[in-house]
Amino acid sequence: MNPQVLITLTAPPSIEESLVDWLLEFAGPVGFTSQKAHGHSSRVDGLNLAEQVAGRKNQIRFQLHLPSEALPGFMDGLKQDFAGVGLHYWVSPLIDAGHI
Repeated sequence: MNPQVLITLTAPPSIEESLVDWLLEFAGPVGFTSQKAHGHSSRVDGLNLAEQVAGRKNQIRFQLHLPSEALPGFMDGLKQDFAGVGLHYWVSPLIDAGHI
């Protein structure tokens, strides 16, 4: 079995379409999922007034899985093309994935 990783990205809604286009180009037939999410933190820097009052920041969460060996190229491209936009990510080992 080829080891895979699960990549989770949270992004501001303002870059959603650009990130969708980028992921479609990179992930191709593998695909990915996206959904609306809320970020919660005691830090208020980067939050507008409405987000400060609500206690959450609107975000879009993307998830995709890739072979482990594709991770360095994926991360390099992401860091180059989306530097400074407030993108947050984490990578987890993926035990299993498939279609039923």
